[in-house]
Amino acid sequence: MEEEKIRRIAELREKLEERARKLEAELEEMKILLDVINDLLLEKSFKKAEEIAKPVALKPPEEQPQPVPTERRVKTFPLKAATGELLADLYVEDGTIRVVPAADKKFNVNTPPFTAFLIERILAKMQQRDQELLAQGKMNLSEVFSFGVKKDGDILQEITIRNYAPQRERELKSATRWTLEKMYEKMKSSP
Repeated sequence: MEEEKIRRIAELREKLEERARKLEAELEEMKILLDVINDLLLEKSFKKAEEIAKPVALKPPEEQPQPVPTERRVKTFPLKAATGELLADLYVEDGTIRVVPAADKKFNVNTPPFTAFLIERILAKMQQRDQELLAQGKMNLSEVFSFGVKKDGDILQEITIRNYAPQRERELKSATRWTLEKMYEKMKSSP
């Protein structure tokens, strides 16, 4: 009788621990989503001074200069830890995001939360949503979200993300930065 009671208590403890892990992961996701929403609200709520002060020039259509072909534009965003430490550089170019870890950082792809959070919960879910839209005929194959992880052994070399919707860019930046920061914290604390 006593053994049965102890076994049931141990099972209950396991269930509670699993539920706590799930809730912690869900809380982190919600924090990321709140960051994304706050950024979007700031971006959409305020007009930049240049937009307000820009005079409107009206020229007849025949006087409009032809657009000059522009060079490929690459936007670079440093992904930093809360301490200011550079974790990686994120490059955005022609619908592709490349995440390249800082030269002094050796991120092991087996370090949580890389696979469980960034790969499975963020990137794979986005890819799955687009695959469903493709199956429903609402998206072309050339538009489907895709990603790749380049590594040397278990060390992350680069993450490449293609065909992401522009509204996903902030979420991708935020989730990647958060993941790398958590991995870096674990790297620092391990011997």
